[in-house]
Amino acid sequence: MVQGALKHLRNAFIALLIIIIFGTSGYMLLEGWNLADSLYMVIITITTTGYEEVHPLTTTGEIFTLFLVIVSFATVIYIGGIGIQILIESNIFKRRRMQNKIDKLTDHYIVCGYGRMGTHICDELTHEEVPFVVIENNPANHPKLDEIGYLYDEGDASHDSTLERVGVKKAKGLIATLPNDAENVFATLSAKFLNPKIFVVARAVEDETEPKLLKAGADRVVKPYELGGVRMASLMLRPGVADFIEIVAANRNLDLQIEEIVVRKGSKMHKKSLAELPIRTEFNTIIVSIQNDEKGIFVYNPKGDTIVDEGNKLIAIGEKKNLAQLKDF
Repeated sequence: MVQGALKHLRNAFIALLIIIIFGTSGYMLLEGWNLADSLYMVIITITTTGYEEVHPLTTTGEIFTLFLVIVSFATVIYIGGIGIQILIESNIFKRRRMQNKIDKLTDHYIVCGYGRMGTHICDELTHEEVPFVVIENNPANHPKLDEIGYLYDEGDASHDSTLERVGVKKAKGLIATLPNDAENVFATLSAKFLNPKIFVVARAVEDETEPKLLKAGADRVVKPYELGGVRMASLMLRPGVADFIEIVAANRNLDLQIEEIVVRKGSKMHKKSLAELPIRTEFNTIIVSIQNDEKGIFVYNPKGDTIVDEGNKLIAIGEKKNLAQLKDF
């Protein structure tokens, strides 16, 4: 569609050039003017500038000018219309191309809201090289999303149609960081209705919003002010511990991170003790805890004779490449 419009635009400009040449030649032949005066007269006529004629016109010249105004004005309007069409179609084409990319996503994450918190979340997801799509209905943030190259939808995150467009039924998780708590509740409720298995993390500014989000289906609720307060107190009371946790959690300065490893069905780890597994010897990794939410299991600093079962979550600390190898194992 855009290519066709560009072809029409090119033809229109060629027609305009022909009109300029034709008009200049006409004034030179009919009025006997020189090239400069004839070209000047054509340009002020086409642009309807309103300057006076360079020389008095004969009756033939007036008729010729009238014809030139009609033809050139129609051509300029046509060029403007084609230009607007190209802008509209290019935007539609861009959205369609982006939607095709979104449709191909599976096991991805959905970030609802690209505000101050959403920006940091997207940066972290990009750093971890995991697929995600943003829902942002504030036009002021769209240029930044376009500049960075993030996939995004311009709809309302609380609407089912918007969530379906971003593949909520195929998504692995959703993060709700919309401007107010009510929108986060609705987004959580809609996401859980469409995909009960999706893992939802939602932000709550007010304390009374937390139970509402949990009832709406949120798996985790984050209260930024509470976390910020705990963080600041930790930095004051235990700065070394806080720095270590930040280094490991952010994995920016050291090739060290904390990872959650789920023991899948058919895993080599099933029904084996930690001592039997090459976790320390081959992968140089420390298992901090073993969890199983369904069975209510939480073992901190498990011993070597602790048996690993399918469905267990191992919280491990180690180098990124070793953790990746342990996941494959």
